[in-house]
Amino acid sequence: MGFTDFLSKLFGNKSQRDLKEITPWVERVKAIYPEIDALSHDELRARTAALRQRIQDYVASERAEVEALKASVEGKDLDAREEIWSKVDKLEKEILDKLELVLDEIHPEAFAIVKSTGRRFAEAPELRVQATDFDRELSVT
Repeated sequence: MGFTDFLSKLFGNKSQRDLKEITPWVERVKAIYPEIDALSHDELRARTAALRQRIQDYVASERAEVEALKASVEGKDLDAREEIWSKVDKLEKEILDKLELVLDEIHPEAFAIVKSTGRRFAEAPELRVQATDFDRELSVT
C-alpha cells in the first residue's frame, strides 16, 4: 500500500467527496419530483412563476430601501453621499445573503421543475399551454 493509497483511504478521493456533498440535494429533488411531475403544463408554469415571485418578495423591502437611498443621493454634500452609499453597500450585501438563503430553500423544487420540463420536451416535440399576458406581450415585440 503506497502513501497515496493510504491518503485516499483516509480522506477519500475527489469524486467520493463530491458525491457525499451533493447526495442530500439529489435526494430532496427526488422526493419532490413526483409531485412536480404530476402537474399539468400550465400548473408547472404557475409554479415557476410562484418561485420567481417568492424570490422577489423575499428581498423586496431591502431593494425598495436601496432605491430610496439612491434617489436621495442627489443634492447632498460629499459626506452625506458617502454615508448613503455605505448604507447602500451594506443593504446590497444583505440582499445577496438573503438571496442565497431563499435560493437554497427553493433549490430542490427548482431542479425538479427543470427535470420535469426536460422530460416533457424530450417526450413531446410540442407542448400546448394557455398563453399568459406575458406571452402575448412577448409575441408583439
